[in-house]
Amino acid sequence: MTDAAIGPIRTAVVGFGTSGRVFHAPFLEADPAYSLNVIVTADPGRVADAAVRYPAASVLDSVDGMLTRSADLDLVVIGTPPATHADIARAAMDAGLDVVVDKPFAVTAAEGRALMVHAQRAGRRLTVFQNRRWDGDFLTVRDLVVSGRLGTVRRFESRFEWYKPEVRASWKAEASVAEGGGILFDLGTHLIDQALQLFGPVVEARAELAVNRRGSVADDDAFVALRHASGTITHLWMNSLAPQFGARFHVLGSQTGYTSYGLDGQESALGAGISPLSDDYGVTPAERWGVFGVEGSLAPHPTLRGDYGAFYRRLADSIRGSAPLPVDPADSVAVLELIEHLHAETRLHRADGRSATKE
Repeated sequence: MTDAAIGPIRTAVVGFGTSGRVFHAPFLEADPAYSLNVIVTADPGRVADAAVRYPAASVLDSVDGMLTRSADLDLVVIGTPPATHADIARAAMDAGLDVVVDKPFAVTAAEGRALMVHAQRAGRRLTVFQNRRWDGDFLTVRDLVVSGRLGTVRRFESRFEWYKPEVRASWKAEASVAEGGGILFDLGTHLIDQALQLFGPVVEARAELAVNRRGSVADDDAFVALRHASGTITHLWMNSLAPQFGARFHVLGSQTGYTSYGLDGQESALGAGISPLSDDYGVTPAERWGVFGVEGSLAPHPTLRGDYGAFYRRLADSIRGSAPLPVDPADSVAVLELIEHLHAETRLHRADGRSATKE
């Protein structure tokens, strides 16, 4: 392995679905600290797409093929279905490579902890792509909380909702909870992580989980209530079948509050092919800003610029020096522990009245 402190960090992206194509490859191409050397996908359509988008990268059809080139790589980014994360990550670390795992980190907290131990023994860096920490609206909420402008935050509400009544053929539609499937594993790993980042450890947690779409095998509608040791009450909603959307953030403090609507625009921009280097990438237009204040005297509050690229900049600093990882994998294990608890303690309901299983 060459010294990544001298040249670009030579990177392989495993998986070229939404994760690899939208969330990882564009940032690796845009950041001069990295080179995108290998893309792994066995899907013929994605092979062709990857070859067109990134002609300088080798497109391989297997992880084994990528590992045979490990001497020419420094970093592997794993964007495959959750049940495959642990095996690929271990193999990559054993090959002498640092690893980024997309969320959910693993399908169980025990598996996540075992990966952390494996990384320590192998002397490799291991981190998790919790990109929603760099949503513009979340950065705005975090700034308001940390600065104390809200006072003591008593209640924090957060939502990811959309309306997708038809189940599209994909691993997400087919994965059971035991395989890391369902909306709590998918979107919950973002919303719970954000809540823990803002308000710290949880002392009480409960959930309502449901399956509403015909063809879904795991939860597609979830509500989570958390009580933090700090005293804040958190309510989180995740729904794939919401014909109307609630507030993205609704934060009530002892002095004032903040409410915003609509999702951060980075994912849609990346999906449309907009480069992270674009001048308006991550910028929320003024008409979509949230409001700050007390009812009767509300005012628009500028949304900070979203910046998923910060994850890779921080990772480069870590690989090239002694900077901390952009995301401590222990944080993602804490999220998995909560999700496991919620699944274990919560009955899964089906809209059609049939019994539901969490396996």
